[in-house]
Amino acid sequence: MSFLAAAGWEAAQAAPLAGDASARRYTRLTLNGRTAILMDDPDGDVHVFARLARQLCALGLSAPRILAEAPGQLLLEDLGDALIARIATDADTERRLYGAAVDALVELHRHPAPPLPKATPDRLAAMTDLAFDCYAAGAGAPIGAKAAVIAAFTEALTAHAPETDVMVLRDYHAENILWLPHRHGPARAGLLDFQDALAGHCAYDLVSLIEDARRDLRPGIANAAIRQYLDATGLAEGPLTAALAVLGAQRNLRILGVFARLAATRGKPGYIDLIPRVWAHLQADLRHPALAPVARQLGPAFPAPTATVLDRLKHPCPMR
Repeated sequence: MSFLAAAGWEAAQAAPLAGDASARRYTRLTLNGRTAILMDDPDGDVHVFARLARQLCALGLSAPRILAEAPGQLLLEDLGDALIARIATDADTERRLYGAAVDALVELHRHPAPPLPKATPDRLAAMTDLAFDCYAAGAGAPIGAKAAVIAAFTEALTAHAPETDVMVLRDYHAENILWLPHRHGPARAGLLDFQDALAGHCAYDLVSLIEDARRDLRPGIANAAIRQYLDATGLAEGPLTAALAVLGAQRNLRILGVFARLAATRGKPGYIDLIPRVWAHLQADLRHPALAPVARQLGPAFPAPTATVLDRLKHPCPMR
């Protein structure tokens, strides 16, 4: 018996949904006025997603409920299509939506991380290797500075973001968060992407939210999100700001490599168009004093994303 037949959804009408940067495929099923989402993940362990979804729901947060589970497949509660990225069409709406997203983080961070791989300084620093192996090399730059940059990042992360005490969802941004206005408090933010979660620092997902690779936030939204988080948690502003900068730089540097790799190995050149925004976030992060040693090592090694560089990354093996 097929997975959908066993779940009672074999007769459902199916409509493919847009995917993400992974190999996962999503389909909306409709049956007798009800809907559900079928997730196919040929490369991943769906048990991890299911386990973490159940844990998030147990905390009162809005991950999709697991309706059925099989190797490589999940049937999920359909939380709708109201992605923050789509409906934040004016400043007041954007402020309200990002406020809900911060509320969810505050609630998540009230609880200790479940058993997860730890986002230690060594691990996070090493994850920037993609920027050298894919972005810098693809842009025609030498990669000899990789070890020095990773060492400098390790020191900065150890000094300013060593904690691994909360669950870090990792891809917490406006295209992965749904607005659920009929729910209350932190549950108004629907959580879609957390299967790669780690135990890490509380600033990780906050900087992921406010330094979005895919969209520009309106003026004041990022600062309002930081202030809301500070007021809700009672944390000191200086240490949190330093952690945001260090973790933001780590994330943005890695994203440069991820986007370059997606273009080169998965035929997804559209991600290259996002690189200038990621670069701007990285440069802003590097201006924080906590990152001075990283900036000194990184400066000579990394070319800016000029039109020529972006074209080379889009067409790694041009036939011309």
